[in-house]
Amino acid sequence: MLLAGKGVRIIEDDRALTTQQAADLLDVSRPHLVKLLERGEIPQLPKVGRHRRVSRFEVLSYKRERDAKREEALGELTALSQKHRLGY
Repeated sequence: MLLAGKGVRIIEDDRALTTQQAADLLDVSRPHLVKLLERGEIPQLPKVGRHRRVSRFEVLSYKRERDAKREEALGELTALSQKHRLGY
C-alpha cells in the first residue's frame, strides 16, 4: 500500500474487551468464553468491579492459534479421507 502512495492506518490492538465482545470476536457463546478464561486458556485483565475484561490482543492470539490447529486437523482428515478413498 505504501508503495502505491496510499496511507496506512495503525490502530491499537490491546483494548480491553468485555466478555461478550470477546465471545463475539471468537464466534462462541459468552459462557464458553468464561470457561476458557477460568481454565486459563485466555489470560484475563484485572476485573472492573465485578466485570471481567480481556485483552483484545490475547483474544486475537488465541483465535489465530485455534484457527491454525483447526486447519492442521482438517488437513489431516483430508489426507486420511483421500488415502482410504472415502470421498469428500
